[in-house]
Amino acid sequence: MRYTQLRSFHNVANAGGFNAAAEAFNISQPTLTAQVGALEEEFGVELFVKRGRRRELSESGRQLLGITTRLFAEEAEALAFLTESRELRTGRLSIGAVGPFHVTEMLAAFNQAYPGIELAVKIGNSAEVLGDLESYRCDVAVLAYIDEDDRLLTIPYRRHPVAVFVRRDHRLADQRSIRLPELAGEPMIAREQGSTTRRAFESALAKTGTKPRLVMEIGSREAIREAVIRGLGISYVSEAEFVPDETLRLIPIEGAEVYTYAHVVVLKQRQTSRIIKAFLDVVQRTRDASGIVDA
Repeated sequence: MRYTQLRSFHNVANAGGFNAAAEAFNISQPTLTAQVGALEEEFGVELFVKRGRRRELSESGRQLLGITTRLFAEEAEALAFLTESRELRTGRLSIGAVGPFHVTEMLAAFNQAYPGIELAVKIGNSAEVLGDLESYRCDVAVLAYIDEDDRLLTIPYRRHPVAVFVRRDHRLADQRSIRLPELAGEPMIAREQGSTTRRAFESALAKTGTKPRLVMEIGSREAIREAVIRGLGISYVSEAEFVPDETLRLIPIEGAEVYTYAHVVVLKQRQTSRIIKAFLDVVQRTRDASGIVDA
């Protein structure tokens, strides 16, 4: 059985006859007759019966028409889907991120450019997000830190300074800026081990030989914020992620470069995927429009 034979049968059955189908689909009547005849001969079935000078569908023909109607409807739907996918009017993009701040900005820009694309976001730690990217469970990763890896394409997206924050009644609260040595001996509430913010902050402290007094380690920005509000110590945060509060004071760091970063990461072998490439293009435009300094 050939696809063209089924198509010829379907066209004849829908047009109401061989002559009508030939005229409607610009195919010669002998070609249609030959195609349908070959189908009947191959399977030993009569698809049309003669009624005077006309040929009408047999019972087998009516059943086959029901099948070909579904078949070619599915074909049309598949073609429409592929056409829309090619033009990025439909589809799904899965994104893994270590935090919601930067990825939300990217999602808004991408959704504005391609409103028909469904976006799915999963928030996790760096190891989880990178694992999902490598195993194809996500298409794009947004990470704060990434090691050199020949398999990965990395685009620096944002760089934000890290600042210290204290309760408003703290002795440092009235300062316009702070130098890291001033933090020596201060009770410090730190992010969890593996936090890129913590790594950047502690690296800067080490360069100045400064040692605060670690009193607590918490793996949640919100919980750290509450601990500082309750007077349990001071802490640090990316300026972009600081949530203002009347009881808190954010103090910029002076005399040291302490930054957090956001990198957009994809597998190099997938960077030519139309939907992934479209996302990367939006990321580049959004980044360039903001005048971002590369990491």
